[in-house]
Amino acid sequence: MIKRILSCSKSDFEKMTPMDLKLSIRLAEGRTIMAQSFNGMGGSLVGVTNPELEAAFGADILLLNGYSFDEKSLLYGVKTFTVGEGIKILHVGDIKKLVNRPVGVYLECVPSDTDHSYFEGFGLGRVASEENFYRAVEEGADFIILGANPSMNAKVDDIIAATILAGKTVKGKTMIFSGKWEDGVYEKVLGDPMAKKPAREFIDALMDAGADVIDFPAPASRQGIMVDMIRELVEYVHHKDADTMTMSFIDGSVEGADVDTIRILALKSRETGADIHALGDAGLSGCSLPENIYQLSLSVKGRRLTWERMAGNNR
Repeated sequence: MIKRILSCSKSDFEKMTPMDLKLSIRLAEGRTIMAQSFNGMGGSLVGVTNPELEAAFGADILLLNGYSFDEKSLLYGVKTFTVGEGIKILHVGDIKKLVNRPVGVYLECVPSDTDHSYFEGFGLGRVASEENFYRAVEEGADFIILGANPSMNAKVDDIIAATILAGKTVKGKTMIFSGKWEDGVYEKVLGDPMAKKPAREFIDALMDAGADVIDFPAPASRQGIMVDMIRELVEYVHHKDADTMTMSFIDGSVEGADVDTIRILALKSRETGADIHALGDAGLSGCSLPENIYQLSLSVKGRRLTWERMAGNNR
């Protein structure tokens, strides 16, 4: 029997398939916390990776942004430095063993006309491609997230195309998250009424392509996005297919704000009806601020469940 993620610990996660995880998150009724870290920024602490720090402060699942599968890339693996041992390169499976939580990878949906010089020194190991989808599965990623980091200028159609490709190659082998919650200058984020493509058409295309989770910007963390806008779309997803979940993503550097701001954003995110509440990596040193992860968790699922996640994960 699959437990809700709120009650899962190391021994439960070790036995879970990605589709088991999907059900486990659904059973938590909108009380799952994701924390994102950006690879290549160094760590906030010596000898401790940012995912470990985020897990210690209450994150249920961890997202690696800027993670490359290309061995020639500066962003290859997660590098950690320990005095006396030097630099080690860790992969998704290594991080999972350190944090005892589900771990996923953010892959860039690159526009077809992108100047690939953007990736010089970083390689193509972090873009949404068939090869990288398979590499993610091989390394044990519980999920992949398809989107566009700021300044990538990915269009809605680029994200749809990447989701279709992922659905054809790794559907069922890893959870597929897809949407547009950032990089909204040239094409608006999902939920923005000023977007060229109606939000429901975008959602329909992602769901038809096989997305397990639709990603939305969190109210008040992106320019002009309000609770009612996202609530309406979350309801649309859940009515269309109860098995498809939704995520509300707090980013735009607001994840580096004070805990009082995070408390407000957490409640707004909860009001949308989203299944997962995510915090971005623009805190310090490529990491969500630990105190803000803690506050997000407190506001979404209360003190008891937050402390159980922080203290009881090694069973």
